[in-house]
Amino acid sequence: MIYAVLILALIAGVPIAFSILAALFSFMATQDNPYVMRIVATEMFKSLNSFPLLAIPLFVLAGEMMNESGITGRIIAFANVLVGRMRAGLALVNIWASVIFAGLSGSAVADTSAIGRVFIPEMEKHGYKRDFAAALTAASSVIGPIIPPSIPVIIYALIVSGVSVPALFMAGVIPGILLAVFLSAYVMLTVKIDHGDQTSDLVTQPAGQALMGGILPLLMPVFVVGSILLGIVTPTEAASFAVAYALFLGLFVYRKIKLDRLPTIFAAAMRDSAVILVIISAVGAGNWLLTYNRVPNMLTDWVLSNVDGQTAFLIAVILLFLFVGLFLEGIAAMLVLVPILHPIAVSLGIDPVHFGILVIFNLMIGLITPPLGLCLFVAEGVAQVGMAKLTRAILPFFAVEVLVLLILTFVPQTVTWLPTVLGY
Repeated sequence: MIYAVLILALIAGVPIAFSILAALFSFMATQDNPYVMRIVATEMFKSLNSFPLLAIPLFVLAGEMMNESGITGRIIAFANVLVGRMRAGLALVNIWASVIFAGLSGSAVADTSAIGRVFIPEMEKHGYKRDFAAALTAASSVIGPIIPPSIPVIIYALIVSGVSVPALFMAGVIPGILLAVFLSAYVMLTVKIDHGDQTSDLVTQPAGQALMGGILPLLMPVFVVGSILLGIVTPTEAASFAVAYALFLGLFVYRKIKLDRLPTIFAAAMRDSAVILVIISAVGAGNWLLTYNRVPNMLTDWVLSNVDGQTAFLIAVILLFLFVGLFLEGIAAMLVLVPILHPIAVSLGIDPVHFGILVIFNLMIGLITPPLGLCLFVAEGVAQVGMAKLTRAILPFFAVEVLVLLILTFVPQTVTWLPTVLGY
């Protein structure tokens, strides 16, 4: 019955958190002790009663303030100096602007929205098809949650005990850059017309001024991640520093944030944070039910007795998460599946940091897959090209990202080398 209620609610378009709660309440209401309805509320509260969770709304707020500060133009100018003169220059600036933006927001959806509003119409003006521009913007925004600081990494570390946030942060650097390199190679090889200096309409200041303008935004991820790696602050404290830094830049340096805009910024951050936290609380209650019925233990025993080695397990995990990513938002899928799959991975001798990055990377690909890919919806909302046309345009980029995922899976050093060198 619980699965029937959950599936019907999802088909009806009920948000994932409320679908889970509806299924849990219906189950609790029809069962005997110890299945009482108040357990749902208790477990929801326990799931949110965590100091490290404060990092999520703080990083969301920092991202909102950096967006309001007008740094998108500075990031574009900085990326243009680096790659704008190359073949497919405007497309490359789109990709590498996402890499830089990743260190500021940690959110793929925020990246798609901020970068897409600038680049989609500009790329169309310079000869790119509008659906290609939208697809590239959505695909490159997947880099956002992989390169630190990253909200999914913090959530993963909360789910899995014994995996440090600094280790996961450092493990995401090479995969994020590798994805940017492969996307860049793809557009350089497939764009049929030679685009030279295509950002002249977007960037008017000299190269030196553009480089200097990008320094202050780039210092934020350096300070945030560096302070965590040095053990000076916790991720939550680093998130509060990010908010203070973004507020300082917006109010006193760039002077783009006005005091009367602060309530709107805080409201937007609270709204976005609430979506994440409600999902966490609902899935936490659902995980109680699974744990009480020993479902993770039974699945672990079954996998260990039927799956032959690490390779078969990792392939199965890739296929599972790619399928789940079609229907579930990444954080929700992570909260549901990671508590079950992580112990199996450890039992098979898979490095927990390696497995964590694979899970995050895998689920972030789900952000660009229909029918529920959030970045796909945001890009379509900006481009207005129709979901069917955008879906066709995104398929080559999806293939590139799956290729990078396979490299990360079967060459674990691409993930584990940097944290190992740094002593994690």
